[in-house]
Parts: sequence; structure tokens; C-alpha cells
Amino acid sequence: VGSICYRFNIREAVIEAVANGANLSEASLWGANLSEANLSEASLWGADLEGANLYEANLCGADLEGANLSEASLWGANLRGANLYGADLYGANLREANLYGADLREAELCNAKFYGKGGTVKLKKDQVEDFLNALGFQIEG
Repeated sequence: VGSICYRFNIREAVIEAVANGANLSEASLWGANLSEANLSEASLWGADLEGANLYEANLCGADLEGANLSEASLWGANLRGANLYGADLYGANLREANLYGADLREAELCNAKFYGKGGTVKLKKDQVEDFLNALGFQIEG
């Protein structure tokens, strides 16, 4: 009797699920390769993405509240307007990531790498307090 072998590709499955409006909240995607995936507006709150490769992924407007993104590669990822409230970004690589309008309140950013784009990214004076708060600093007025 012959056997049928199915090739399972987590990247394609996740992209298709998000495109079809699936709720991937609390999903375990530990170490998944989701590089360049379009996950905009995805519902991934509480998901385990520890060590995931999200290089240049589009997470614009995604709900990642409380998600585990520790040690994840988010290099060049688009996190514009993403909800990262309470997310664990311990040791995450956020080099060249677009965090404009992202909610980083109560996010764990210890050992996160931001590096920027060769010093070309500038903070406006009215953004400094929000940035420092996201890093855990409390500003006394």
C-alpha cells in the first residue's frame, strides 16, 4: 500500500488563515518562519511567537497584545499601528522596524535591539516621553 505524504508549510498556512480572517489568538507559532508574510490586521493576541522569524513581515495594525515575541527577529517589520500592549519583546531584533503609532505600553523591551536606520530616524519632541515610557522610564513632571 502506498503512502501519501503531505508537506506542511506553517508560513503559508498562517498567511492563508489571516487572509481568511482567522483568529490566531493564543496560537503557538514558536520559531516559525514568517519572513515577509502579510499579517496586517491579524488577531495574534497572546500568541507564542518566541524566536519566530518575522523579517520584513507586514504586521501593520495587528493585535499582538500580550504576545510572546521574545528573541523574535522583527528586522524591517512593519508594526505601524500594531497593538503590542504587554507584549514580551525580550531580546527581540527590531532593527529598522516601523513602530510608528504602535502601542508599546507595558511591553517588555529588555535587551531588545532597535539600532535604527543609520541614524536617519528622528524622534519629535512630543514623542520622546512616549518612547521613554515604552522603555520603562517614568517621567516626573
